[in-house]
Amino acid sequence: MVLTTNGAVRTWLALMLLGAGAAPAQTAAPPARPKGWNPMDFKKASDQDLRRALTPLQYEVTQRDATERAFSNEYWDNHQPGIYVDVVSGEPVFSSLDKYDSGTGWPSFTKPLESGNIREKTDRSLFMVRTEVRSAHADSHLGHVFDDGPPPTGLRYCMNSAALRFIPLERLAAEGYGQYLPLFQPAKAPRP
Repeated sequence: MVLTTNGAVRTWLALMLLGAGAAPAQTAAPPARPKGWNPMDFKKASDQDLRRALTPLQYEVTQRDATERAFSNEYWDNHQPGIYVDVVSGEPVFSSLDKYDSGTGWPSFTKPLESGNIREKTDRSLFMVRTEVRSAHADSHLGHVFDDGPPPTGLRYCMNSAALRFIPLERLAAEGYGQYLPLFQPAKAPRP
């Protein structure tokens, strides 16, 4: 095979450009997600950073109060044990222990895991009055709460999967949420 000077230069230039283009992808790691939740350390990202970090659906739901489609979202039929955190902040908001099948096609819960991590607000959109549920620290739109749920609370926290990140039981400690592990331990029967 005979290489001309022009061919050698073109090959070398192409290899250099490919290498230069690949280098940032190999060296630039995404920012590490902080472990667990500490409200003292949380600072909400800018709108521009949120647009980059979230999927378009996550952004529309959490930042623009959109609602995802029923029965075609990630967690409506999830039956694994674990907790649900706000996808923006990581603040713990719901537990699988309080999740139930409401028949609506969205993940539904009887109560929040940490009531201090949610806030309720009157929502007058869609020509009706509803109670919107938002995360307390990131102010993410999570969904709505209704008074047609099962006992013991009679409430149905109807949430958008796109606003949540599920942390399975076996990952709680590794992700910094180990304080919730005791909730999933079977109750010990008193000794006679």
